[in-house]
Amino acid sequence: MKQVVQNYKSGELALLDVPVPGCKPDGVLVRSAYSLISTGTELMKVSEAGMSMVGKARSRPDQVAKVVQSVATNGVPATYRKVMGKLDSYTPLGYSLCGVVEQVGTGIDDVKVGDLVACAGNEHALHAELNWVPKNLYAPVPDGLAPRHAAFGTVGSIAMQGVRRGESQLGDVALVIGLGLIGQLVVQLLAASGVRVVGVDPDPVRCELAERLGAAACGDPASAAVEASVAELTGGHGVDQVYLAAGGGSNQPVELAARLSRDRGRVVDIGKCRLDLPWNAYYEKELDVRFSRSYGPGRYDPEYELEGRDYPIGYVRWTERRNLACFLDLVARDRIDVEPLVSHIADFDDAVETYQSLKDGELKAVAVLFRYPDQAVEAEAPAVAVPAVAVPAVTVRRGPVRSAGTPVRLAFVGAGNYATSMLLPHLAQRDGVDLSTVVTTTALSAANAKRKFGFGGATTDLDAVLGDKSIDAVFVVTRHSSHAELTRRALLAGKAVFVEKPLALTEDELAGVLAAVEESGNDRIQVGFNRRFSPLLQEASKRFGARTGPASLRYLVNAGRLAHGSWYLQQGTQGSRFAGEGGHFIDTASWLLGADPVSVYAVAAAGNEDLQVVLRYPDGSTATISYVTTGPAAFPKETLDLVADGKALRLDDFVRASVYADGGAGRKRWVSSRLPKARDKGQNAELAAFVKAVRTGGPMPVPLESLAATTAATLAVQAGLAGGAPVTLARAR
Repeated sequence: MKQVVQNYKSGELALLDVPVPGCKPDGVLVRSAYSLISTGTELMKVSEAGMSMVGKARSRPDQVAKVVQSVATNGVPATYRKVMGKLDSYTPLGYSLCGVVEQVGTGIDDVKVGDLVACAGNEHALHAELNWVPKNLYAPVPDGLAPRHAAFGTVGSIAMQGVRRGESQLGDVALVIGLGLIGQLVVQLLAASGVRVVGVDPDPVRCELAERLGAAACGDPASAAVEASVAELTGGHGVDQVYLAAGGGSNQPVELAARLSRDRGRVVDIGKCRLDLPWNAYYEKELDVRFSRSYGPGRYDPEYELEGRDYPIGYVRWTERRNLACFLDLVARDRIDVEPLVSHIADFDDAVETYQSLKDGELKAVAVLFRYPDQAVEAEAPAVAVPAVAVPAVTVRRGPVRSAGTPVRLAFVGAGNYATSMLLPHLAQRDGVDLSTVVTTTALSAANAKRKFGFGGATTDLDAVLGDKSIDAVFVVTRHSSHAELTRRALLAGKAVFVEKPLALTEDELAGVLAAVEESGNDRIQVGFNRRFSPLLQEASKRFGARTGPASLRYLVNAGRLAHGSWYLQQGTQGSRFAGEGGHFIDTASWLLGADPVSVYAVAAAGNEDLQVVLRYPDGSTATISYVTTGPAAFPKETLDLVADGKALRLDDFVRASVYADGGAGRKRWVSSRLPKARDKGQNAELAAFVKAVRTGGPMPVPLESLAATTAATLAVQAGLAGGAPVTLARAR
C-alpha cells in the first residue's frame, strides 16, 4: 500500500510503498476513502522539516531541552545517534479521515466490515491507503453523510473541544482570531450555539467566508471595524470569550484578545501561537486563560486511546470519541456546513505535488482532501494479526554447524526506538550478518528500518518469517507484553532468539517459554541483559579479581519519571516498570557475584514507584538494588558499589570505574585511565557474542538457567511487595 511520509532531516516528502498494517484486537482496519490535510498543523510540520538544523532547533526549544538532558545522561555520541536516527526517519502525516471498515479485530462489536467510519489520530488516521484504528478513535458515520464531509471529523472535534472549553452561553459574544480551517469551524459551532461571533483574519477572502457561514462581522486585526463591531455587539463591555485559532510567531493575537475582552472574560488557546501574555492587561481584567487539548478528554491517554478504556459518561460527558460522533451528527443534520471549506480535492497519487503546491503558496486553501482510488487491494492482501493461540508442537533438530564464511540471517520483530538506536546500528555494520526481514504491525516503522539499515524485506506477516528456513535468528524487540509469546513461537520454529528484556511478565509466561525449550529441544536464546558485557565493567571486574568471602553489592538506579503518555505506564498490559527493566540490574549483580539469587525481599516507598530490592545469594552475599523514580534528572542514572575481601569496586554510570584494595604494601587503587568516548553499556559486545554463537553453534552468551533465574527473581519482586515477606526462589528449569 501507499502512504505519505516525510523525512524530517532532509525535508523530503514521498508517497512510499509500505506493508499493510495488521488488524490487532480492539480496533479495525480501515481503507481510506478521503483524508483531510490540516493546512495549519501539517504545513507547519512540512515547513519545519525544510529548515536548517539551527532553524529546527529554534522552532522546537522543547526538543532542544530534551537533547541537552540526554547529553547529560547518555553522553554526546549516544545522544547524537539517537537524535540523528529520529531525524533521519520517515514520519507520517495526517490525522483526520473517513474510510470503509475492511477488517474487524477481536473485541469490536459496534461496527462490521463494510461500514463507513470517521477516524482520528496522528498515529492511526494517516494519509495512507489502509490504517489500523483503535476503537476509541473512530466513530460510525451517520446515514446519508458524504464520506468527504465525514473526513472533517477530527478537525471538527478539535474545534468543538475549544468551544466547550470556552463555556459559551446563549446570547454571548465571542471573538475568533484566525479564520483558517479550525477557526471557520469554531465560528459555525458558536453560531449554532446561539453565540454572536466576530472574526479576525488578515485574509479578506477568509473573512468573507466566515461571514457567509454565520459570523456577525469579520475584519483585519488592525482594522478599526473589528473594535467597532465588538463595541456595538457588547454595548462597549467587550467579548465574553476569545478563541485563539491562529498560528505563527506574532504576539498580536494575545494582545488583541486582552484589548477586546470584557472584565473576567475567557481566552481559549486552540492553535499554536505565541503566548507572551501582557501581564498588566490580563491582570487588570482578571482574564481566564484556558488551553484546549486537541480532540477532547482521552487525548494522550494510552489507556483510553490504545486500550479502549472509555471514561464513564457520568464523569466525563464529552470524550474525544463522543466529540467526534457529535460533530458528525451536526454535519449530517446540516447544522454545520463543511462543503464551502473544501478548496481542493486531489487524487492520493498526487499527494507530494499537492503538499509542495501548498508549501510554495501556489495552492491557497482552507481545506484540501485526498481522494483514494476505488479499486481492489493490490496483490498483497492485508496481513492478519498474529492469533493468540497455541502453536502446534514441532520437533526441532539442531542443524549442522555453519561455516565461518556463511552470513547469519537475522529477522527483527519490532523496529522501535531502542531497536533502531541501540541494536541495528551495531548489526548493520557487522560483517557476516545479513539483515533479512523486519516485521512490524505498523507499516511505516518497517519501511524506515528497511531503508535505514538495509533489510532485505519488510512485512507484517510473522508466520512467513517463522516459516522461512533460511532465517537463522529472530530478534524480539516489541512491547513487553508480547515478548514471551513471540519467543515461544520462535523457539518452536527452530530459530535462535534474541529477546529484549523482559523475557516474561508472569510466572505462567516464563513456564511457557521453558516448556517450548523442553518441547523443541531448542535452547538457543539470549535476553538483552547487556550490562554484563560493558567493556568498562568487564575491566573493573577483572581488576577486582576473585574473592573468597561473601560480598555486599549496592546498585542505585536513578530511573527518573516517565513522560506522560509513555507506554511504560500501561501497567495493566505491560507490567510494572521494575518488571520491565529490573532484570538488567539483577543480571548485573548476579554476574558480578557469580551465582543466581536464592531469595528476594522487596519494599516500596509510599505514593511512588521507588523500590528497595534485597537479593540473597548461596554463599551469603547480598545485593541491594535501590530503584528510584523521584531523583533529580542531573544525577547519574546508575551507580554501583561492590565490597568484599578488603576490596571495593565502584562504577559511575558506565563513564568511570575504580577498584580499591588493601595489600601488603598498603592501599592500591585502579581508576579507569580515561573517560570513554560514550557510555558503552555493552550492547555491541553482547550482539557480537550472540551472532558468534549462532554462526558457530557454540554456547549462548548467557546460560538459559541464569536467564530464567533472573526473570524469576524479577517477578518475585512483585510477589514480595504483595506479601510483605522474602520470597524463596526454586531453581528454574
